[in-house]
Amino acid sequence: MRTARFVTWSPTLVLTAHGSADPRSPAVTHAVAGRIRRLRPELDVRVAFCEQNAPNLRDVLVSLDRPAVVSPLLLADAFHARVDIPEMIDAAGADVLQAPVLGEDPALLTVLRQRLSEAGVSGDDDEIGVMVVSVGSSNDLANARTATVAKMLLAGTRWAGARTAFAAGPNPNLAEVALRLRTAGARRVVIAPWFLAHGRITDRILDYAAGQGITVAEPLGSHNLVAATVLDRYDAALDQRVAA
Repeated sequence: MRTARFVTWSPTLVLTAHGSADPRSPAVTHAVAGRIRRLRPELDVRVAFCEQNAPNLRDVLVSLDRPAVVSPLLLADAFHARVDIPEMIDAAGADVLQAPVLGEDPALLTVLRQRLSEAGVSGDDDEIGVMVVSVGSSNDLANARTATVAKMLLAGTRWAGARTAFAAGPNPNLAEVALRLRTAGARRVVIAPWFLAHGRITDRILDYAAGQGITVAEPLGSHNLVAATVLDRYDAALDQRVAA
């Protein structure tokens, strides 16, 4: 990656999502970008995707005539953040920094709690078991970090338990975690999707849940706290550049 040559104005924020054939996913990306623009009106915000949707990240970077920060709209620091995005940045040959992924930020935990509350879940209900469902990764460290979401979500509640399940890839899967929660005393299991948007995987989760009588909360979606977390990562990338 080339060293960014930043000037007095704020570099462009390129909000970069993985991309999906399901239109609900890019719609959330554009909605989050809109919230970022409202939170920081002076900032030039562009949307880009790694694949399946336009515009492609490389094309956006090539078109820019100013420095930029690529801010991944990704929850996990896995393949897309570690390989796909850096390769596209290098291929573009632009003055670009890459911001960290959103990760397990407390602000996103607040949004997840709100989604659970909207689904009728109370923190005082000791018969509830919450299953945090993520897509899963081939990166063990990324999965381990994702697993901390359930532990943080459980803190301060009276729930019977909270555990992480993976919808694809690694174990434990949804059925295994549902059994563990019920064994721990949960009489009602609720799924908290650790996803930013609906798509094909969340549809499969909904199908499973419908067959098991399990309530499913909404994904994080477009929310000001999601937008604010993107801005935090953008600012962190700039701070790191200045410190260097």
